[in-house]
Amino acid sequence: MENQASSKNTILNYGLYYGVVSVIFSLIMYALGKHLEQGIATSLIGFAIMITFIVLATKKFKFDNGGFMSWGQGVKIGMGVVLIGVIISAIYTYLFTSFIEPEFKNQIIEKSIVQWQDAGMSQDQIDLSKQMTEDYFYVSLFGGMVIGGLVLGFIFSAITSAIMKHSEEETY
Repeated sequence: MENQASSKNTILNYGLYYGVVSVIFSLIMYALGKHLEQGIATSLIGFAIMITFIVLATKKFKFDNGGFMSWGQGVKIGMGVVLIGVIISAIYTYLFTSFIEPEFKNQIIEKSIVQWQDAGMSQDQIDLSKQMTEDYFYVSLFGGMVIGGLVLGFIFSAITSAIMKHSEEETY
């Protein structure tokens, strides 16, 4: 029971830290005028932030648990951290797109139109794509954030847990 309470505190604390750092990173990108760009460097920094908090949380749990942690416990910790962080990021994104930068959706659509034109799409295809983007923008934005975050979170948590696991059976 003590381990369960410890894991909840660890998940909550590191999930909050992960969410706050992700929001700060997004604000920095906005301040630099790079919030519409999603390049390799931006993605790698986002992955590094996620991995850092998964590793820190699993290390903390393992330390608090006397040096023991199963693979499943590690995955649970990592997924909990990512879930809380992604929820915080989604709330921030909603506030950002609604109040801070209400033209964000239109900016993304305009940028997409240029990419579609460069790809040689016909005007009918562009119009249809634009309409679908307008209709499903927030669903795809938030759905992509949550699903993508959880899939990557599982992969990174599974790898981290496989490396850091140490069960009592392994001691004997």
